Amino acid sequence: MNDIRNLSAAEWRERLSPERFHVLREKGTERAFTGEYDKHYEAGEYFCAGCGTKLFESDAKYNSGCGWPAFTKPAEGGAVDEHRDMSHGMIRTEVTCSNCDGHLGHVFPDGPQDQGGLRYCINSAALDFEAEEK
Repeated sequence: MNDIRNLSAAEWRERLSPERFHVLREKGTERAFTGEYDKHYEAGEYFCAGCGTKLFESDAKYNSGCGWPAFTKPAEGGAVDEHRDMSHGMIRTEVTCSNCDGHLGHVFPDGPQDQGGLRYCINSAALDFEAEEK
C-alpha cells in the first residue's frame, strides 16, 4: 500500500465521502452548528476520518459555543501538527493530522484559561468517534 501522505486525489476520493474529502484534502470547513460532534459529549476517543490516527480524547472536549467541536488539547504523542495559515485575509494556526496531513481545523488562544488557554476548533467531518467501553 502507498504511504498515506502520497495518495493521489483520486485515491482519497475513493476512500472519503465528498464532504470529508472537501474538509480533509481541500482544507474546507463544514457549516457552523451542523457537524455530528458539535454537541456530542459521550466518553471516548476521536480519530482522524482519513487515516484512523487518534487525535483527541473526550475529556478534552468542551462546549465553546463556536459551532464546531472544541478541544483543549490533542491526544498525547504528537497527534496533530500546527501550521501558519494566512488564507481568507486572516492569520490563524491550522491543525492537521500528523499522520496523513489531513486538514482538521484551527487552534485559537481563547480556550479555557485553567486548561491551557487553547481552543482546538475541529470539523466533525474530519473525525470518527469510538465510544469508551463500559
